[in-house]
Amino acid sequence: MYRILIIEDDFSLSHIMKKQLESWKNEALCISDFQNIIPTFVAYDPHLVLLDIMLPFFNGYHWCQEIRNISHVPIIFISSASDNMNIIMAMNMGGDDFIPKPVDLGVMTSKIQAVLRRTYDMGNKIPVLEHRGAVLNLNDTSLIYNKERVELTKNDFRILQTLLENKGKVVSRDTLMAKLWQMDAYVEENTLTVNVNRLRKKLEHAGLANFITTKVGIGYIIE
Repeated sequence: MYRILIIEDDFSLSHIMKKQLESWKNEALCISDFQNIIPTFVAYDPHLVLLDIMLPFFNGYHWCQEIRNISHVPIIFISSASDNMNIIMAMNMGGDDFIPKPVDLGVMTSKIQAVLRRTYDMGNKIPVLEHRGAVLNLNDTSLIYNKERVELTKNDFRILQTLLENKGKVVSRDTLMAKLWQMDAYVEENTLTVNVNRLRKKLEHAGLANFITTKVGIGYIIE
């Protein structure tokens, strides 16, 4: 099941699209507050975004840029302004496809399935974990942010992988210690603190401040 965020101010159309997506066993959410889209985007953490160009307050190009600042999630633009210039602009702004209005639900479904297949078919795509624009490659243990590679130690990678796999949940110190030092009978508890602080400095230096939050006496979380 994929989560799809619908950013469309024609509520009749957005609910028709929602119903269509749900009939294909997806989950869908329609935006209702067009001034504060990013908090909803972050909380919902969608696999794909359907984005109208003409919106109240700010247009779809603005919101595409805002989303691209924190995520590589696929974005499909929807618009009645389907001339070549708008399609080219939508693609140049970071869109992955374009659906003209009036929306043909069959075409919409086919395009969404194609984009989801290209993006999330693990047989053809490198497995990654992503948050706030930082991409952790599970094959080569690299972290890429703003097109720059952040060098990670083995323990850096294991900490990030565990926290990102549990994004939005607190991971206990005991869980992290077991993940990092499986073969050691005893490790000083302060050693984990040292490792996390060292990783935090690397992330901050790369521009990822406050990426890992401490929950005092419990563990750590990526929110």
